Amino acid sequence: MMDGEYKMENSSKVEMVETYSQKLEDDLKKLGLKIKHHEDNLKFLNSQMNNVDESILDMQVNLGRYHSSHLASGSCGTSLLETEQRTIQNILKQEKTAAGIICQLKVRHGLQASKLALTKDVLGVVATLGKVMDDNLSRLFSEYLGLETMLAIVCKTYEGVKVLEKYDKEGMIDKNAGLHGLGPSIGRPLDGRFIVFCLENLRPFVGDFIPDDPQRKLALINPKLPNGESPPGFMGFAVNMFYLDHMHLSCLTGSGHGLRETLFYSLFSRLQVYKTRADMQHAIPYISDGAVSLDGGIMKSNALFYLGSRRHVDVKFPIGYGASSLPANIVEVEEQIKLLNWRRERLAEDIKREEAVLSDVKNSFSVQKQELKNYLTRSAFSR
Repeated sequence: MMDGEYKMENSSKVEMVETYSQKLEDDLKKLGLKIKHHEDNLKFLNSQMNNVDESILDMQVNLGRYHSSHLASGSCGTSLLETEQRTIQNILKQEKTAAGIICQLKVRHGLQASKLALTKDVLGVVATLGKVMDDNLSRLFSEYLGLETMLAIVCKTYEGVKVLEKYDKEGMIDKNAGLHGLGPSIGRPLDGRFIVFCLENLRPFVGDFIPDDPQRKLALINPKLPNGESPPGFMGFAVNMFYLDHMHLSCLTGSGHGLRETLFYSLFSRLQVYKTRADMQHAIPYISDGAVSLDGGIMKSNALFYLGSRRHVDVKFPIGYGASSLPANIVEVEEQIKLLNWRRERLAEDIKREEAVLSDVKNSFSVQKQELKNYLTRSAFSR
C-alpha cells in the first residue's frame, strides 16, 4: 500500500472513531440530562410530600386536642373510651389469632406498629374500624358478621396481604415469616385460618353519597310499599349506621374510596334494619340483601333465617357517637385531612414511578458510559 493511500485510510478510520465516539458522548449527555430531570422531579415530589405530611400532622394535632377536651368534658367520654378498650381487650383474649397479634402490636408499640414492614399496610381489625350508637346494635351487627369476620384483618393493598404470610418452595406456610414468625416472638403463636380483606380489591359501592353528610353515608334507596312509604318498622341500612372517626374517613384506596363504600358495604351491602322480627317478616318482599331486627332477628337472605336465642358475642363493635354535633370547622378540618390523605396517596404513587424511571435511566447511563470507555480503548489499540 502506498504511503498516501495508507494516510488516507488511517485518516478515515480516525474520523470514523471520532464520529462514533462523539455520538456516544452525545447520547451520554442526553442521559445525564434525563437523570437530572428525574432527580429534580423527585426532589419536588418529596418536597410536596413533606408539606402534605406537615399539614396533616398539624390538623391531626388540632383535632386531637378538640376530641380530647370534648371527651374529658362530656359525660359520654368515659363510656366511649371504655368501649374501645373493651373491644381491644376482648380481641386480645382470642388466643392464637392474627387479630390478637395485630392488636398487641398496636397496644405495645402504638404508631411504631404502622411503620413496621409487616404491618405498615394493615389498617386494623374489622371490629375496631367502626362504631355504632348503642350496645344493642353492636351485639346485633357483631352476631350477624360472626366472630371470624369480626377478627378479620384489613389491609389497604394486596402487597400488604402478601407479607402477612409466606410460603416455601413446596407451597407450605413458612412458620418463620409473616405473622406466623412474629406471633411466637411476642408470646402469641398463630394457629388456624384467618380472614384478610384487601381494600383496593373490594368492589366499591357504585352510587352517590348523601349530600353534605360529613360521614359520607351512602345514598341508598329505601324499600317502598306500593303506596310509596317505607315498610313499618324500617329504620335504615346497617352500612350507614356506623360512625367512622376522622382517621377512618380518610380516603384509603388508590382510587379514593373510603371504608364505608368498600369494607362496610362489602360486609353489609343493603342489609336493612327493623324494629321487630314481625316488622322484618312483613317486609320480606321488599328485602334484597337480608335484614336484622332490634329484638334479635337475623335474616341473611329471603331464604336463610337465623332462629333460636341470641348468642353471647365475644367481640363487639365499640360504641361511638355521630358527627352531626361536631362544629362546622371541625368537620371541615376532617374533610381537609381526607383530601390531603388522598393527595398523599397520589404523591406516593408518583414518587414510586419516578424512582423506577430514574433507576432505569441511571442503568442506561452506566451501560452507555462503559460502552464509550470500551470503544475508546479498542480504538486506541487498533491504531
